[in-house]
Amino acid sequence: FAALHAAVPGLPLASSTVLPGIVLSRDFAAYCPAEGELRAVLVTEPLRPALTAPGVEFVVDSEGQYQASLRWITRRTEALVKHLQSNNVKLLLSSTKQDEVVIYYAKLYGVSVVECLLSEEMALISEITGVSPYAPFGDNMHRKITETAVASFCQPLLLGSKRCVHIGFTSVCAFQPHCLILCGPVDGVNEQHAAALQEAFTMLQQLFKTVDQ
Repeated sequence: FAALHAAVPGLPLASSTVLPGIVLSRDFAAYCPAEGELRAVLVTEPLRPALTAPGVEFVVDSEGQYQASLRWITRRTEALVKHLQSNNVKLLLSSTKQDEVVIYYAKLYGVSVVECLLSEEMALISEITGVSPYAPFGDNMHRKITETAVASFCQPLLLGSKRCVHIGFTSVCAFQPHCLILCGPVDGVNEQHAAALQEAFTMLQQLFKTVDQ
């Protein structure tokens, strides 16, 4: 329930509504409008490769070597984002904050980015879409990307003064997610309404729970 409702203080209760899909309570790091059905990938690691692995010392003999290493990282980052584009990926959903160079190339190649997603949000998206996070690095970086989710829309949403992301995923199960937008004059009222609704849904779950005969 926590991931499927959003509270908006300062608006009348009558403004409350139910929206298809899910609402993520953060803004786009990069937004590239796309029409029609679009493909999305989940990632749990930075797409800008590190100079070295954890526990491994990286040694350079000169400033020139260091700058050459940075140029290699930049080229590899661009190649990865271009690989996403070539696989028709239009949306990147990340649990980590991505480097500025990733955002730059995402905008350049038409890939929207939402970052710093909570683990609960990532788990919910995986449950809805049936896809696991995409692991881009290793010898198979340029293989065909199969871990893609399908969304019918992805757009900015303004809730009061807060900019959010509204996504309509194509569900692979019977669960068709909808998000409850709760409006009220102050946060306290919204919290009371949310608690009451959650209790009501819990009661309905118990009421319609399958009983083993």
